[in-house]
Amino acid sequence: MTDAPTRKRRAGGRAANTARRGAQLFKQMPFNPPINIDRPTEPLDGDGVQAIHDGAMRILEEIGIEFLNEEAIEIFKEAGCIVNGTNVRMGRDWVMEMLAKAPSQFTITPRNLDREITIGGNHMVFGNVSSPPNYFDLEIGKKVSGNREQCANLLKLTQYFNCIHFAGGYPVEPVDVHASVRHLDVVHDKLLLTDKVCHAYSLGKERVEDVMEMVRIAGGLTDEEFAAKPRMYTNINSTSPLKHDVPMIDGCLRAIRKGQAVIVTPFTLAGAMAPVTMSGAVALSIAEGLSAIALFQYVKPGCACVIGTFTSNVDMMSGAPAFGTPEYMRATQMTGQMARFYGLPMRASGVCAANVPDGQAMWETSNSLWSAVQSGTNVVYHAAGWLEGGLIASPEKFIMDCEILQIIQRYMDPAITATGPDEIAIDTIREVGPGGHYFGVQHTQDRYETAFHQPFVSDWRNFEAWELAGSIWTAERAHKMFKNIIAEFEAPPMDIAIKEELAAFVERRKVEGGAPTDF
Repeated sequence: MTDAPTRKRRAGGRAANTARRGAQLFKQMPFNPPINIDRPTEPLDGDGVQAIHDGAMRILEEIGIEFLNEEAIEIFKEAGCIVNGTNVRMGRDWVMEMLAKAPSQFTITPRNLDREITIGGNHMVFGNVSSPPNYFDLEIGKKVSGNREQCANLLKLTQYFNCIHFAGGYPVEPVDVHASVRHLDVVHDKLLLTDKVCHAYSLGKERVEDVMEMVRIAGGLTDEEFAAKPRMYTNINSTSPLKHDVPMIDGCLRAIRKGQAVIVTPFTLAGAMAPVTMSGAVALSIAEGLSAIALFQYVKPGCACVIGTFTSNVDMMSGAPAFGTPEYMRATQMTGQMARFYGLPMRASGVCAANVPDGQAMWETSNSLWSAVQSGTNVVYHAAGWLEGGLIASPEKFIMDCEILQIIQRYMDPAITATGPDEIAIDTIREVGPGGHYFGVQHTQDRYETAFHQPFVSDWRNFEAWELAGSIWTAERAHKMFKNIIAEFEAPPMDIAIKEELAAFVERRKVEGGAPTDF
């Protein structure tokens, strides 16, 4: 990356955001990532935590993890681990020593400083769906391959909804853009259409390095300013069982060396890539995640790392993945216990197996999201828009999911559980007395607009009123909202000089060929 002088920050911030909210199509909560005030659900007792920990350590000590990345192999050798070809075995004392270097909490700061997010502790942040190759909406009415316009529209939803706190990968894969330059076009769109925390795919050095440079340019930062703290992140999956591939480890090493955050998320489906028992699946997942995080902490002590969970089960009749199941919920809660045991922030997901935005989609996603709450999850990936086990992105599902996210955010609002004199309301109870009602009293009138959660896509009218209004089902209401949002969307401001520099970088890298492909 080339040094550039620190530029004047673009106009905007809280005041501008507030002004823009005034023109929104419906009332939504402000950008305010929730603090999880609940005690986590902990299905494991102390012996259970130790059993999974011991199981994970035995996997690392006795079986080992395959690291296909040659640089990683050399680093493990330097660290004194037992290396046999691509198999790496590491002692539990060394692993725990490395994990002790990882921060339990950190921040990621995007180009809009008011969109900074905190990762760890009791903080929760929600991100959009990432990486489906296909798209579905009610107007098209069928599953189709994703394109750049659909991807951009989903990015607009990512920016529009305040309950989405960060942008994940491509919200749908734009297959109409060649893979060699796809990251350039989509991240360019992302940085223009959103001002939230941005992601880079660890799929080859070019993609990681290009995205880091684009985020630096968009933030008006020097190299030193960019590297001084996390400004973006990458998320990788292990190749379960017991394997890390070449490009993902490479991408993470590049990211941490430039001060950026990494999320390590094993993708373990019990009965397929992991033992059929959930404790065995969780132990395997923990071992895979810790092996990579230990590597990163050895390379750059104190680098920002998150351990993720994607432990669910398969349908034993078909082999298809299932999500939002009782097993998924318990595995997420169990992993939360283990993340706290290791002092690491945790990532989970808002997922479902449903194919369209219907009832199944919502109860499976709700189960997934609430298990994230129960587990003490900090980063919720795929929180809005996910269908068909991650193979479809849907704008209707995105908006319906945002309803759940606002419910979670309101659920965590300390105003609900406040116990001051105004909340206990003895004088008001005395005023109303026996047999009265509270509709007309001043205490109610002062609070009627803010007392309770107000939905934006749910319909609380009775059947007759709903019928008179056209008998519109939830997904149809969400589709209309989607169209209205896209029609009235305003991109966040960006300094003209920065915008031009960003466009010039994209054009130059396209001329250079972008990222190499085999087609």
